Amino acid sequence: MSIYDLVIESKFYNNDKIADFENNYDGLRVGVLGGTFDPIHYAHLATVEFIRCKYKLDKIIFIPSGDPPHKLWNITNKYDRYNMVLLAVAKNKDFIAFNTEIEKKGKTYTVDTLRHLKKNYPGAEFFFITGADAICDIEEWKDVEENFRLATFIAATRPGISLLRAQDQIEKLETKYNANIISVYVPSLDISSTYIRDQLKRGNSVRYLVPENVERYIYEKNLYGVGDE
Repeated sequence: MSIYDLVIESKFYNNDKIADFENNYDGLRVGVLGGTFDPIHYAHLATVEFIRCKYKLDKIIFIPSGDPPHKLWNITNKYDRYNMVLLAVAKNKDFIAFNTEIEKKGKTYTVDTLRHLKKNYPGAEFFFITGADAICDIEEWKDVEENFRLATFIAATRPGISLLRAQDQIEKLETKYNANIISVYVPSLDISSTYIRDQLKRGNSVRYLVPENVERYIYEKNLYGVGDE
C-alpha cells in the first residue's frame, strides 16, 4: 500500500473514532496533547499512554498546531505534520487526531483550542497534557487564568527537567490562579523532534524513533532535508 493510501486509510479510521467520540463524549475523561509534532515520535506516544493509564483517561486527543506563536524554527507544513499524527495514532482506538488548529487562520493559542473543546463537548472533562518545562513558563501564555478554568493541567516531567523546580512553580500557580495542576514523572524515552530532525539532516536512521509509517511518510515526502544533496 502506498503512503498516500495509508494516509487515506488513517483518515477513515480517525473519522470513525471522532464520530464515536461525538456520540459518547458525555462523562468521559479526555487528555489533550497539543504540539507541533515536527515530527511525532515514540516518546510522545509512550508519554500519553503512561498518563492515560495512570489517570484513567478514556481518550487522548492529539492536536497538531497550525501557526504557533512561540516556535522559532521553520516549521514543516501543517498538513504534513497532521498526516504524520494520523499515521501514528490510526490503529489505537483511544488516540484521536483533531485538525482544530491547522484549519484555524492566524496564530493558534491553547486557550482558543480549549474553548472550542469545552463548547463542543461540554459533558467531557479535559486534561491538558504538557511538559513541566512549559508549566514553568505558562504565565507567558495567552489568557493563562482561563486556561486553568477550562482544564486540569498534567505537567509531565521529562528527562533533564527538574521536578523540584516544576513543583515549586506549580504550587505558586495553584495559589495564584486556583489552578488544578497534576505533576507526574514519566519514565519516558529520551527522544525529541529536534534530535530526529537533526539525524535526518545528517542522513542518519530514525528507525525505532518514529512509527514505521511516519518514517515512510518522511522519506516519501522528502521532509527534513531527506534526499537533499
